Amino acid sequence: MPDPLSHRFCTAPLMDWSDRHCRYMWRLLSRHALLYTEMVTTGALIHGDRERHLQFDTAELPTALQLGGSDPRELAECARMGEQWGYSEINLNCGCPSDRVQSGRFGACLMAEPELVAEGLAAMRGAVSIPVTVKHRIGIDDMEDYAGLTRFVEAQAQAGIGTFIVHARKAWLDGLSPKQNREIPPLKYDMVYQLKRDYPQLEIVLNGGINSIDECREHLRQLDGVMLGRAPYQMPNLLAQVDSELFGGEPGPTPAEVVQRMLPYIERQMGRGARLNHITRHMLGLFQGVPGARRFRRHLSENAHKPGAGPEVLQRALALVQEAA
Repeated sequence: MPDPLSHRFCTAPLMDWSDRHCRYMWRLLSRHALLYTEMVTTGALIHGDRERHLQFDTAELPTALQLGGSDPRELAECARMGEQWGYSEINLNCGCPSDRVQSGRFGACLMAEPELVAEGLAAMRGAVSIPVTVKHRIGIDDMEDYAGLTRFVEAQAQAGIGTFIVHARKAWLDGLSPKQNREIPPLKYDMVYQLKRDYPQLEIVLNGGINSIDECREHLRQLDGVMLGRAPYQMPNLLAQVDSELFGGEPGPTPAEVVQRMLPYIERQMGRGARLNHITRHMLGLFQGVPGARRFRRHLSENAHKPGAGPEVLQRALALVQEAA
């Protein structure tokens, strides 16, 4: 079995994307990738539908739960929930730049309060026996100097944190949308490389702008791990290369094999009330670059949402690809 907590290759927390159905498919493609949930706020877990936010299939493991919040007591309580539900790691979000996140005093704005973050992470570590990690930016607004980044990292390291997932862009908290914050501030990989050179005892994982296995290999020459989000979502078959190319394991399944393995899962989930399109929406890019991919996407997009749609819709979409081949 793979190391249950290798950060060599991770999938990123993606709001509205990396839900449990998406992660189940991703796990079929790679046994070694460490998967991250969408960010879940402490308020949603403490006051909301806890089961909806935490429920997952154990086949997804190893999977990390990402939390959003800043109150140490609430973070500790939610970390404890995550461990009780069976997650492999608890991660604190200090990188999301949305206005809603700022108003709740969590996400990227917390980089301006390294002591508060350290207090929350220490409380989380004290509440669980599984690893606690942090994901953050290289800076925010005018706080973009290397000294500011190291002040933040040192505060968390002193709280006992050993793994830092660093998005190599700063975040503008005023004036840019979350989408713009993923694209406009320039990537500064050198700052992350320098962080690893200066703190070799820490595990440094790079996030931001990585789109291929070749790029992963290049970064892994200097860093401990890489985290990809949009690339594996838009081109899921990229994950089928991870085990063989980055871990020396067996190649992942073909897209057609993934479809066949998803069918029993879909039947189980629909038996529990799930809708077909809530699962197949994550599969639209599965045949990216393959003859018939457009037919596959179109058939799912036009039919999976219809009343009464079931696994046969996915089977027909696969048949369209096979006919094209």
